[in-house]
Amino acid sequence: MYAVINDRQRQHTVREGDVIVCDTLADVEPGQEITFDQISLLSDEGNVRVGKPTVEGASVTGKVVGPAKGPKLVVFKFKRRKNSRTKRGHRQAYTAVRITSIQA
Repeated sequence: MYAVINDRQRQHTVREGDVIVCDTLADVEPGQEITFDQISLLSDEGNVRVGKPTVEGASVTGKVVGPAKGPKLVVFKFKRRKNSRTKRGHRQAYTAVRITSIQA
């Protein structure tokens, strides 16, 4: 069984036991239960339900693992012949969530 969930602006394909990284959730603690109720697609052994726009009565439950960070990005800007150089780094903060159950 798998589902396609909507988490704000992103979609994730999830199965039970998967760990996904969501955008930072400010008011959650590690170990806390979180429910995703916007399910776009639900598949169970060949039986596929597609939502218009969401599947009615379906939800996905997960447990917050903790904070996570994405890969480090280096942004380097320069202007030739002007001795102008700027180097900046960025590392996006995420929240890791382990999917515990999918309810149809």
